[in-house]
Amino acid sequence: MNDNLKKNVTELVCTRISHDLIGNVGAVGNAVELLEEGDMDFLEDINGILSVSSKVLASRLKFFRMAFGLSNNNLQDIALVAETAQAYLQTIGNADYPITLTLELHSEKYARVALLVIMILADVIIKGGTIEAREIDDGFAAVIHSQSSLSSEKMKQIKAILADEIAETQAQYAPVVYLQNLLNNEKKINIIEENTFGFVVR
Repeated sequence: MNDNLKKNVTELVCTRISHDLIGNVGAVGNAVELLEEGDMDFLEDINGILSVSSKVLASRLKFFRMAFGLSNNNLQDIALVAETAQAYLQTIGNADYPITLTLELHSEKYARVALLVIMILADVIIKGGTIEAREIDDGFAAVIHSQSSLSSEKMKQIKAILADEIAETQAQYAPVVYLQNLLNNEKKINIIEENTFGFVVR
């Protein structure tokens, strides 16, 4: 892993998390301001904003805590890991183009890897699809199944990071850098590109 990226992994993760939360934090703030003004004509809209934004914030914070935080007992609960990952995906997809998940985990060993890989692949999807992920005999594998196009620019950047071809990157690729740092050369991230996009970690 590039030394400069390794040095900046904390800044990249903090910036990415902040970026992914700030929009809904702002929405909650705006709704509270409307409540303080006391205009009941907007009460239904305010309730909708608060309901949606609070669910998004809760789902994303729970996911980020598992993916980037210190190891905790929640990672041992495979059903909870899958539930948390699916809830996160619902916050970035929409009713017309949802991102769904098929996840098979058998142990805590690859729980955090699974969350990070799912986050990385979700970033590549443009208009909905399914992420199929499973623990395999000697590692973890995940691929995208989608009828829409995937972001060629994001795939290109991810491949460059994994190949150590760049010294700096944007915060949106923090999960890639963090996953590399987490594996610490003990396992390799291999890219799957045959009619899809995905990874095998082994």
